[in-house]
Amino acid sequence: MDFKRVPNLFIFRIQRITLVSFLKIFSNLLFMTRTRGLIIALLFIFSSCSSSKSSQNSKDISHLKFLSSYIIPYNYQYNHTTVGGLSGIDYNPVKNEYYCISDDRSDKNAARFYTMGITLNDNKIDSVYFLKSTFLKGPDGKDYPSSQLNPYRTPDPECLRYDANNNTFIWGSEGEKIISSEKNILVNPAITIIDSQGNYIDTFSLPRQMLMTTHNYGPRRNGVFEGLTFLDNYKSLLVSVEVPLLQDGAEAGTGDSSGIIRMIKFDVASRKPVAQYAYKIDPVAHPPLPFSGFRINGISDILSLGKDKLLVIERSFSNGRLSCTVKVYLASLDNATNVQSFDSLKAKNNFQIINKKLILNMDNLGIYIDNIEGVTFGPTLPDGKRSLIFIADNNFNPLEQSQVLLFEVE
Repeated sequence: MDFKRVPNLFIFRIQRITLVSFLKIFSNLLFMTRTRGLIIALLFIFSSCSSSKSSQNSKDISHLKFLSSYIIPYNYQYNHTTVGGLSGIDYNPVKNEYYCISDDRSDKNAARFYTMGITLNDNKIDSVYFLKSTFLKGPDGKDYPSSQLNPYRTPDPECLRYDANNNTFIWGSEGEKIISSEKNILVNPAITIIDSQGNYIDTFSLPRQMLMTTHNYGPRRNGVFEGLTFLDNYKSLLVSVEVPLLQDGAEAGTGDSSGIIRMIKFDVASRKPVAQYAYKIDPVAHPPLPFSGFRINGISDILSLGKDKLLVIERSFSNGRLSCTVKVYLASLDNATNVQSFDSLKAKNNFQIINKKLILNMDNLGIYIDNIEGVTFGPTLPDGKRSLIFIADNNFNPLEQSQVLLFEVE
C-alpha cells in the first residue's frame, strides 16, 4: 500500500498531529540526516556476526525482543537514485547482504531494488550502507516506464525474495486499476522472476480471482500483492494479498469490523497456482480523524518458518496518527481450507481460515513505528539466537521514516 497514492493523505497527516509532535519528529529527522548520512556513505564493512541458515528450516517463534532501530536519511542519494519507498527485504546469509525493493513506480528513478549491508555491533544496528542498485527489466529488456510515459506498463513493486537455489529473485507488483469517464487503466498484478542483474525471466500465471476488472470483482486498487515467501525449500511460493478482494467482502474497519484476505500458493517449477487460503485480518487499530478519513489494515509482508508455519505482518494506519500499528502473528496453514475454487468468500462459512497467534504488537514497544512493509531473518547474534529485521516504507514523505528495526528471536 502506497499511502502517497491516497488523495490528500499527506495533508491529513500534517493537520492531525500536534505541533509538539511535529517539531519532535522533524528535529529527529534533521539529526539523523546530519549524523548518519556520512556514516552510511563511508562504512562498507560486513557484520562480524555469523551467517544463519535459510528461513526454510526455522522453528516456531514464541517471543520477539526489540534490540535496536536505525533511520536511513530522507532522500538519501545512492548511485544517482533516491532511496525511499523500501517495501520488501530479504537476506542472503552466504554473502551477508540484504536485498530491498523500492516501490518507486519509475517516478523518481526507474523501478529498482537495492543490495544493502547492515552492520551489527553489541546487538545494535551500527550502520546501514548501500552496495548496488539494480533496475528491474521488463520482457522487452528495458526499464519500466513511469505512468506519465506509459501507465499500461508501469509497475508497482511491493515485495521481493531471493531464490538461493537458482540465484534469481521473485518480485511482486500490485498493478493498477483506474476507472474513469475518460478511460480505464487496468494493469494486472504480477509475480515476476528476474536474474541477479534485474533481467526478466518469466512471470507466474494468476488465478482468475486476481485479475483486474471494471466491475465489482477482482483486486482493489493499491491493495494487492504485498508479501511473498518461499515454502518447501524454494519449491513453492506463497503470496499474500494486502486487503480483501472486491468479491470477498468489505475492507477492515474500526471496532470489530475485520476482513478476509487470500494467500495464493504457487508451484515454482510450473509457475502455476495450486492453492488459496483465507486469512482474517484484524480491525483497523485506531479510528481516523475525521471519522470518515482514510483507514486501512492489511498484510504488508509474510515470512516462512518452515512446515506450513509463517510470520504474518499486519499493518494498520488511520488519518490523524503519524505512526502505524504493526502486529506480528505466528500463522499456520496446517488445517486451512483450499479455497481456490471459491469465486467469493463473502457470506460463506464452509471453510477453515488460517490459524494465527499474536506474538508482538509494536504499539507496546514505546517507540515511534512507521509503515513497516518488509521482514526477513538476519544473521545469528553473538548469543546464538537468530535476528529478525523489519524495514519501513517512507512513501518518499519527509514526515515518514525509512526505519530498520532489529529484534532477537526467542
